[in-house]
Amino acid sequence: MSGVFLRTVVSADQLGRTVIRIAHEILEKDQSGDELALVGIHTRGAFLAGRLADLLEQFSGREVPVGELDISLYRDDVAARGSLTIRPKLPHPEVRGTNLPFGVDEKTIVLVDDVLFTGRTIRAAVDALFDYGRPARIQLAVLVDRGHRELPIRPDYVGKNLPTAVGERINVLLQEVDGVDEIVLEGAAE
Repeated sequence: MSGVFLRTVVSADQLGRTVIRIAHEILEKDQSGDELALVGIHTRGAFLAGRLADLLEQFSGREVPVGELDISLYRDDVAARGSLTIRPKLPHPEVRGTNLPFGVDEKTIVLVDDVLFTGRTIRAAVDALFDYGRPARIQLAVLVDRGHRELPIRPDYVGKNLPTAVGERINVLLQEVDGVDEIVLEGAAE
């Protein structure tokens, strides 16, 4: 009998602690002072970037600029994305818009995304970011690294390493979008 299984692999409490740890790691590594900015990749990466910016301000006492990046038109694998049940494939990319209320030139930009898989999302994000200027450096923060890289991309900050089979999917659910904070593993049941 086949079907789909869903298993919560990270609870709301664990997710909250993970985001706090990533914020601390960013502060520990930051040598740029006021030149640090966060850019979240739509959709969930943008919300995670907002959470991280709030925590960085709380921990350091300084405001860290935060922006949102839409990479949908930079993707080379749009048709391959989607979920078995939680988020079905979309026939065309949904354009959400980019909002960078600061200049990126000479800044340390921390790109923020929910799940790192093949690396294609990050490649598209770097391409999109360079259309707005030339950062001094780009770092990558991801909530989940699930492996299976197709491109030579490595995150600077990782919340959780969750190895998966190629046919499985990691779904990050966030309160702002989904009404709950958790990370769910989804796959085909045998």
